[in-house]
Amino acid sequence: MQILVTGAHGKVGAATINELIEAGHDVTGCDLAPPVFEGGDRGAHYVQADVSDAGDAFATVRGHDVVIHCAALPEPTRNTAHTVFRNNLMATFNLAEACVRMGADRIVNVSSETVAGMAFAERRFHAPYAPIDEELPSRPQDPYALAKVFGEQLMDAAVARADLRAVSVRPSWVQWEGNYARSLGPWLRDPFGAPPSQSFWSYIDVYDLAHALRLAAECSLAGHEAVYAVAADNGTGRPLRELIAHHYGEDVELRDLPREDAGGISGAKAERILGFRPSHSWRDYLTEDGELVSPAAELLERGRTGVQMGRAALS
Repeated sequence: MQILVTGAHGKVGAATINELIEAGHDVTGCDLAPPVFEGGDRGAHYVQADVSDAGDAFATVRGHDVVIHCAALPEPTRNTAHTVFRNNLMATFNLAEACVRMGADRIVNVSSETVAGMAFAERRFHAPYAPIDEELPSRPQDPYALAKVFGEQLMDAAVARADLRAVSVRPSWVQWEGNYARSLGPWLRDPFGAPPSQSFWSYIDVYDLAHALRLAAECSLAGHEAVYAVAADNGTGRPLRELIAHHYGEDVELRDLPREDAGGISGAKAERILGFRPSHSWRDYLTEDGELVSPAAELLERGRTGVQMGRAALS
């Protein structure tokens, strides 16, 4: 298939580029970074484009069977609120509209766990039960999560008015060799003393996420479906029951778990409809004290991680 990946230089986009190339797809990446004009194509074609601009979005979507939309300002605290909302929502609108008008077969929309309301809420929020699933209503407070919720509604509208099919994938906190130690180290070293996790200590390995996005691009599901993408375990190495009891007490109902150390977001729907089963864990990258293990550190130093190879394929 001819597949366009937006946000191709970000960690999610780059890992997805690498995943798609290895699967034999014809891949184009687009992002805001300037192209290397004399570098040639090293596995994927690259186009500099700002998909929050309708002209750029239509021009890049043309000729592609599938769009995997990874591009976004990734959280709401380092840009003004209206900039985050406008950029992220208009990019999604433009790409959905371009897919409808250009006759694309499918759009895979990278949504977020934050649609439930966690992570950047200004007023205290936590879900009433764990594991969180797709039945939990969306209650976003911040511009990033709000744009993600509206983005999923844009998918609903797009499939209602065209033969386009859509999958919205809601990743939990995305980790790779470059941020595992910084992100999950504090959880591993002091899971009961660190602040409580509103996502109930869920995370997702970027290479598992890239695989989930490829499965969504290749699937034949009709209409629009939204699924969470999460690791099988939580990021502390401790039983989720202990974590919930310590940090939330009786305020959070703990439902059936697939394993003792499961994360607090369910990936059951993604497994059921996409066949997605995560294969990576923080244990592949970190010691019990939260330090990056030597093989992962060496790959990072040599520029041979999947994220780095995906970026190199664009230059």
